[in-house]
Amino acid sequence: MQLTLIQLYEKIRASMGPSGWWPADSKEEIIIGAILIQNTNWQNADRALERLRQATALQPDRILALPTAQLHKLVRPAGFYRNKSRALVSVLGWLKRGNYDCPAICQYYGAQLRNELRRLRGVGPETADVLLTYIFDVPTFISDKYACTLFTCLGVSSLTDYRGLARRCSLPADFTPAMAKDFHGLIDEFGKVYFHSLSKFQESFLSGDRLIIPVG
Repeated sequence: MQLTLIQLYEKIRASMGPSGWWPADSKEEIIIGAILIQNTNWQNADRALERLRQATALQPDRILALPTAQLHKLVRPAGFYRNKSRALVSVLGWLKRGNYDCPAICQYYGAQLRNELRRLRGVGPETADVLLTYIFDVPTFISDKYACTLFTCLGVSSLTDYRGLARRCSLPADFTPAMAKDFHGLIDEFGKVYFHSLSKFQESFLSGDRLIIPVG
């Protein structure tokens, strides 16, 4: 069956139910988690997140007030602790300059918000798109490894990296912020079930489907 992007979303959701993503209790936790998860797994990121929670209750001002050595110690389980500590200080410090008012920050930067996020230390393309979607409620397609694998299985060719898929895929205008968040979560949940090993995709409810991405 040929599927449009929204039909793909609807089919995964009908089969798997709502994703509940991002799994966090606050936007602060999402921001911190999005930085800690870089180049590691959820188990390691969660260990560092829990240490930060116990030490600071994940309050940005308390994190920013930590001595560098203590911040390094708390972040260490997530790996790359120096870079991730700098990224936390960079992103949280930037938000503090905007009084942590995400709607106002989004309105101020408008269409330039993604470029502004990319200027922050430790914010690559994927992290910028996560922040746009989950923090600033700007519906954005997050073309992570699971998405790239899924789209390749659905017949989309020549997907070599994050930017390769991001250039070819954007969410339709009728995608709401809630749908964008759920879609990303569903793709990752699908990947956890059907991409280990990749041959399991042939057993999935998407086997035999093909995705149609309009040429823009």
